[in-house]
Order: sequence, then structure tokens, then C-alpha cells
Amino acid sequence: MAKAEALKIALESLRGAIPELQGVLLASHEGLPIAHALTNGADPTRVAAMAAAASNLGRRVSDNIHAGTLGEVAIQGEQGALFVYSAGPKAVLAVLSPQGGNAGLIHLEARAAAKEIADLF
Repeated sequence: MAKAEALKIALESLRGAIPELQGVLLASHEGLPIAHALTNGADPTRVAAMAAAASNLGRRVSDNIHAGTLGEVAIQGEQGALFVYSAGPKAVLAVLSPQGGNAGLIHLEARAAAKEIADLF
């Protein structure tokens, strides 16, 4: 199976496991979208850039406080949340959740998806 198809399947599996998600997106560390499934009307290019920036900031903080390799970053707003997961050395996985989304389930499924994606790279 081609890498692009495997990435698409990983994102679709994550969306299928948590139907209330507003979107999932895979971005390069440079902030370029690789693959996405956004349903909230968000611009994938902007989301990719912001997810990469959040990941880069998280890595810098993690390094400076000697917390080891960055796993994830969470940003909570009034209307929803953005969870950004490290997906290996080349990519980040962004998950958009509505307010009240099940964070435990999101973490469980998204961490597994991020690991699967990292293994593809």
C-alpha cells in the first residue's frame, strides 16, 4: 500500500473512532499540510501552520525544562480544543474537538494514530 493511502486510512480510522471530532490533520514540522479531514470549515493550511508552531513551542519548552521528548500539546478554548501530537521526527497530528469532547478517548485514539503515522515515516 502506498504511504499516502496508509496515511489517509489512519486519519479516517481516527475520525471513525471519534465521530464528534471537528477534524484531524497531519502536517509537516514546517507547517505544511500533508493530509486532512476537516469538517468545521477551517483552512487546512492555517491549521497546519498553527499545529506545527504549537508543536515547535512545546518541544522548546520540553527541552528547556528537561522533560524529554515532546508527546503532545493541548489548547483549550471556550468552544473547543486543539490537541497536537508528535507523529515522529517529520510530522504532527492535529485533532480538533468540540467543547465537551471526551479528552480521554481522544488521547487514547490519537496517540495510537500518531504512533502508527510515525511508523509510516
